[in-house]
Amino acid sequence: MGQSLRDRFVQIFTWWNGTTWGTSFTTWRRGEFVGEDEFGNRYFRNRKGRRCPALGLERRWVIYNGEAEASRIPPAWYLWMHHTTDELPTESTYVPREWEKPHQPNMTGTASAHRPRGSIFRPNPDAAITRGYDAWTPD
Repeated sequence: MGQSLRDRFVQIFTWWNGTTWGTSFTTWRRGEFVGEDEFGNRYFRNRKGRRCPALGLERRWVIYNGEAEASRIPPAWYLWMHHTTDELPTESTYVPREWEKPHQPNMTGTASAHRPRGSIFRPNPDAAITRGYDAWTPD
């Protein structure tokens, strides 16, 4: 039926778990929906393309589907969000380049994080350090 008190509190005061009440209100009052990407993120701009006096540009924003993770914005939407192009990805013939990889979430702080050679978090960190590495010692 309704949200719990905790869920309401989280929605009011946290931005990383989704949209806040303030963002929802601003979107309802001033926003114009322009499209949605393959991750379910929804993109908005000022109604009628009005320019913000402070920016000199139209305001553009995204409401993330789930956790707010900026790397989840696909390349075509990134170009639009950052005013590199005014052409909406939904109306363009944008084709990703062959070197553009599909999104992978930021794995920092998880077991799947990148572990470079010599990292103490690798299964056998001493085995990874071989040639080309000389430890510094004071004179």
